[in-house]
Amino acid sequence: MGLLALTAVTRTQGATSALKDGTVKPAGFALDFEEVPVLIHAFRAMARSLAFDVSEMPFTTYLVAKAHGKPFTALPVFLVRGFHHDAVVRSAKADGLAPQDLPGRKAGVNRGYTVTTGVWARGILADEYGVDLSRVTWVLSGDEHVAEYQPPPNVVSAGPGEDVGEMVASGELAAGIGIPPDQPGLVPLIPDAAEAGYRALRDRGLYPINHVVVVRDELLAAHPDLAAALFTAYAAAKDRYVARLGDISDPAPADRMYQRVREITGADPLPYGIAPNRAMIDQLIRYAVDQRILNAPVAAEDLFPESTHGLTA
Repeated sequence: MGLLALTAVTRTQGATSALKDGTVKPAGFALDFEEVPVLIHAFRAMARSLAFDVSEMPFTTYLVAKAHGKPFTALPVFLVRGFHHDAVVRSAKADGLAPQDLPGRKAGVNRGYTVTTGVWARGILADEYGVDLSRVTWVLSGDEHVAEYQPPPNVVSAGPGEDVGEMVASGELAAGIGIPPDQPGLVPLIPDAAEAGYRALRDRGLYPINHVVVVRDELLAAHPDLAAALFTAYAAAKDRYVARLGDISDPAPADRMYQRVREITGADPLPYGIAPNRAMIDQLIRYAVDQRILNAPVAAEDLFPESTHGLTA
C-alpha cells in the first residue's frame, strides 16, 4: 500500500527545512507542500474553508477556531516563537509617551484583534506596565481569520482608506501593534524593547509561542497513528536544525534569536510537546480570556490529540 498523500502548508525555515526537502518524512504518510507566497492567506483559507490537510496556523487563530467548532486540531508542535515587546510602536515625535499613557486613548492593530502577536503584546502591556486594556480603543486595519469571531466593544475598524501605521506616525493614534517595522516615523514604545524581551525570559520565563500545526479532524479520526507520526517528523526536522544552530555561518534574525534563547536558558530553544510548554500555553489562554477573545479558559490537553499528550521533543 502506498503512502497517504496529505496537502500541507508551512513556511520554509530552519525547523522545517528537512521536512520540506524530504530529508525527514512522517512514517506512513507523504506531505505534499504547497507554497503560499503570503502565508496569512493560507491561515485564513484553512480557518474558513479547510483548504489543506495539514497547516501551520497562529496559535490564537487556532484557539478561536476551536471555540467556534472548526474541524481541525493542533499538534503540540510550536514552529514559531518570539518576543513582542518591540511589536508596540509609537510616533517618533511622541517623546515621553509611556505604556501607562495608553488608557483612554486609541491604538492601532495591524490586521485583526486576534492576531497572536497582538495578544502577546497586549498581555505584556497589562502584566508589565499595568495597562487597563479595556480602557484602550483598538483600531484594526483588517478583519479576523475566523469570520465568526465578534470582538468586544472597544475594538473598532479603521475607516476606508485609512492606514493605521500612518495614523500612529502622525499621532492620530497613540500607539500601534504589529505595524510593519519598515514603516517610517515609528519607534518602539517600550524602551530597549529587544532586550526587554530577553529580560522577561530570564526573569519570569516569558517565551511566547506564535504558531502551531493543525490537522483536519477527519484525517485524525481515520488514521489514529497520524498525529504521532506528524509530531515525530516535525520534531526530527527541528532537532536537525537545533543541532546545527551554533554553526550557521550567516544567521537570519530568527536564528540569532534562538541562539540567544539557548544561551540564556541552556535548553532547546524550540521545545515541542505539552509538558515543556504548559506555562506558555496557559499564559496565552489567560490572555485570550482577559482580552475577550475566548469566553472561558480551556485545558491544554483539550487542544491537542490524546496520542500526543505524552510526546516531547
